[in-house]
Amino acid sequence: MMKTRQEIKADAKAAMSQQRGAAIFIMLALVAIMVAIMIVDFILEQALGLVLISWLVYIPAMCILYVLIVNSTLEFVKIYTNQEASVNSMFANLNVNFLRKLGGMWWMSLWIMLWWMLFVIPGIIKLISYSLTYYILADCPDVTARQALKLSMRMTHGHKGAIFVFMLSFFGWFLLSSLTLGIAYVVHVGPYYETSFAGLYVELRDEALRNGTVSAEELGITASGTGTAPAPMGNFN
Repeated sequence: MMKTRQEIKADAKAAMSQQRGAAIFIMLALVAIMVAIMIVDFILEQALGLVLISWLVYIPAMCILYVLIVNSTLEFVKIYTNQEASVNSMFANLNVNFLRKLGGMWWMSLWIMLWWMLFVIPGIIKLISYSLTYYILADCPDVTARQALKLSMRMTHGHKGAIFVFMLSFFGWFLLSSLTLGIAYVVHVGPYYETSFAGLYVELRDEALRNGTVSAEELGITASGTGTAPAPMGNFN
């Protein structure tokens, strides 16, 4: 039986307390890079009028950020599963499967954009359906970019309502973050949310393996339980 939302969040909070420094530095690095990209883009395009140069800088920078976001999800999975995580690992693995991770992010973003162009509700549903793509790209390096999206859809099937409620349960925390100009987000809310959602991914992944929704081979897990993705962790009573 899969863990409840409350159990996942409690486990995430306990795990994060053991590696709070690493969680904060990972979140701080992502936020700092994102802000730096926005500032440089504003200076080049708005202040200096260098539109072409702005785009030549912005696009590669965003590609790097996309891959770092994928890498960061694996670090938060490590935190949830009580493995050592670090911001250095996030950067050290930047060139590992770079194009596959970037392609997966682009592929997911394209489909989300197409669904949002139709109606809001279908867009939200698909956003939830694709929400595990980041984690699969990071956790299962043998899975292709397109297959990661399909696996996310299968793993979230029947759980979309629960995932939506899971996300909604952090609304108060995100509101607090806005009131503190993002400070609370970097030092607590962001790491807490990311560790919790990493926990949700782990539980959904293992549940999918248990009920046969996905196979170990599809995720790159060997018959002996060793491989790129962790083996299922048993029942959660």
